[in-house]
Amino acid sequence: MKNHGLVKKVLAALMAVSMMAALTACGGSGSSGSADSAEAAPAAEASAEAAGGVIKIGGSGPLTGGAAVYGTAVKDAAELAVAEINAKGGQQFELRFEDDAHDAEKAVTAYGALKDWGMQISLCTVTSSPGAAAAPLYDEDNIFAITPSGSSLAVIYQDADNAANPYGNIFQMCFTDPNQGVASADYLAAHPDLGSKVAVIYKNDDNYSSGVFNKFKAESEVKGLEIVYDGTFDDSNASDFSVQLTKAQAAGADILFLPIYYEPASLILTQANQMGYAPTVFGIDGMDGILTLEGFDTSLAEGVYLLTPFSADATDDLTKNFVENYKAKKDGEIPNQFAADAYDCIYAIAQAVEAAGITADMSASEICDKLVGQFTSMTFNGLTGQNVTWSETGEVSKSPKAVVIQGGVYVGVED
Repeated sequence: MKNHGLVKKVLAALMAVSMMAALTACGGSGSSGSADSAEAAPAAEASAEAAGGVIKIGGSGPLTGGAAVYGTAVKDAAELAVAEINAKGGQQFELRFEDDAHDAEKAVTAYGALKDWGMQISLCTVTSSPGAAAAPLYDEDNIFAITPSGSSLAVIYQDADNAANPYGNIFQMCFTDPNQGVASADYLAAHPDLGSKVAVIYKNDDNYSSGVFNKFKAESEVKGLEIVYDGTFDDSNASDFSVQLTKAQAAGADILFLPIYYEPASLILTQANQMGYAPTVFGIDGMDGILTLEGFDTSLAEGVYLLTPFSADATDDLTKNFVENYKAKKDGEIPNQFAADAYDCIYAIAQAVEAAGITADMSASEICDKLVGQFTSMTFNGLTGQNVTWSETGEVSKSPKAVVIQGGVYVGVED
């Protein structure tokens, strides 16, 4: 078991609480399997004892507050995956998901509750600031964690600024912030038909947003992408974007890159429409959720592009079955990428557990060591990528997809 000391654990958690305020808008080989109906789950519960007991999976995310669209998507999709896997027999899993309200201190409290419950494996947290606060605790107790959507480097590195000293037992199913910035610049440079002059509006007190922008700017210089304006905002002025939009329009920007979350993005789209400014809008994962934002006129999001690892309109059987079962669970709601990443997390865990011969009577630390060995050597095929692999730092390797909002839904873009 790792033993870095109580002082390190407490200080690291407190530093993360005080410094992080950002979301994140990170053995063998085989496939994750198809999304069978979860209705048979109760009948499969009887097989738990024969399969060696139930392995407990914990996690936390915002189920209340402004970021609840992310947390509820993760929770619901993870529950769906657990039910499907349990219905097939074999090793059984139990999921417990705590509400951390996208708050770092509450995430630390949630970790304690999950540990007392007997958590053996974790989905870590949904957003990055809570993930950075909880990460030292997972490290200290040597519990394996894979976050579906905590994309900040601070979730997987002790020294996030220099991408140094990875925890080694915390993995990501989502792209990291730097990867999103690079991929966005690469996509725009490769698609000049979308526009030639870029304006950026980002949140300068948000590690997620500013981190993406910094990498986007650096990659734009390499690829010859012209940034004609960049404007910022923070929590004190996150409701009026007239100044930034006026300057972007005056600079002749025909692309508006928004490495931000769906709430401020909805205001920017509304205000741009009011002033008659209609550039091509390009966003990243934090904007996924804008179509379900209460009170937002979704027609204003028509034509918005996003880079995402998941497109709900894909025609492969795995995606079609997942979307159908998720919609049945959620009264017709179409799953977003946060749901898809969470679903993949559970199936990747199940694949690694089976390959490593992990059973419920093993300690969390023993399970952690075996899962690290599997995740750093296996290949995974899921909703959000084929031939997915992980490095020893916990970073995922998979290809992003471009989608565009058409008719109020996300539609995959074919190159």
